[in-house]
Amino acid sequence: MRSVWGIFVLIWMSLASTAVALDNVSIDRIGKALVKPWGMAPLSGNRMLVTQKTKGMVVIDLKTGAQQNIKGEPDFKVIGQGGLLDVETAQSGGRDIVFLCYSKPVSGGTTVAVTRSELDTATLTNTRDVFVSNHIGGSGRHFGCRLAVDGDDIYLSLGDRGDRDRTSQDGSNHAGSIVKLSINGSVSSAATSQWADGVHSIGHRNPQGLRIHPKTGALWSHEHGPQGGDEINIIKRGANYGWPRVSFGQEYGGGGIGEGSTAAGITAPIWVWTPSIAPSGMDFYHGAMFPEFRDHLLVGSLKFQSLYAVKLQRGQPVSETRHLNRRLGRIRDVHVLPDGSILLLNDADRGGLYRLSR
Repeated sequence: MRSVWGIFVLIWMSLASTAVALDNVSIDRIGKALVKPWGMAPLSGNRMLVTQKTKGMVVIDLKTGAQQNIKGEPDFKVIGQGGLLDVETAQSGGRDIVFLCYSKPVSGGTTVAVTRSELDTATLTNTRDVFVSNHIGGSGRHFGCRLAVDGDDIYLSLGDRGDRDRTSQDGSNHAGSIVKLSINGSVSSAATSQWADGVHSIGHRNPQGLRIHPKTGALWSHEHGPQGGDEINIIKRGANYGWPRVSFGQEYGGGGIGEGSTAAGITAPIWVWTPSIAPSGMDFYHGAMFPEFRDHLLVGSLKFQSLYAVKLQRGQPVSETRHLNRRLGRIRDVHVLPDGSILLLNDADRGGLYRLSR
């Protein structure tokens, strides 16, 4: 567990981010405006799938900007923060496999579900739910719904659905957890015999970022805290990340949460933002176009409408800088392309897919 002094330093650093102007950069929209874009994933042929939370999914040609609607998405329900959310892709037998995370209408409310499909030109085929959360509720909050592919495995983040006292510390409840699946559509065994099928870790509030570290292979996540206390975590099988037993944030009406910021048996975050930045989407920078971002984690901010570059040393965050301060609006997702340019999603009603390049 991180020492108390280490935690104080961690929080101080998160407060010390400075706005830095990027020199000689272009920010160009690719294609037409999109309606509340939420997630994106690459396809072969220099194309990108992009979900629109309230409208459906499109495929965009990154060279020409040509945009085509995708047919065959699952029946999703738009409620609060819910809708058609993240997308990830994989290859199997020479075919593009598409995973979609969405808010599924069911008797009694909505739940979080993941579909697996094959993409045939612009139509999803052989679509089936490969995961349906066992938590059903009427809340429109905290769906999580980020996906990350790691070889033959795929990970899914689930928020607490605004029902923190019944979900995040209960491993038998999928809400407030990270779940592990297989790209063939099977659900992995739970980390412990007391947890529901697939549950890999617990104690999460609303994880909105999920990525595999390209060098270590570790699963990284970030999540929204309440009033303060947004976190970056390295996810380990069977670990408990604390919510709402512990938190670095405060209740919205004031006052502490749970037992404080640390407790026995709780895995501490490796970075904390106070005040909250409302992080969404992230990617490790591995290109040459922006040498100042080498060995950084890039994180979108909804609240401050910025791109945060978190510097990593020896596998841990040590400092950060803030870029594009309110130039692009709310940054919902981040994806680094092989040429080193950076794709960003602005999730406004008339948002879009943008490329940051030199």
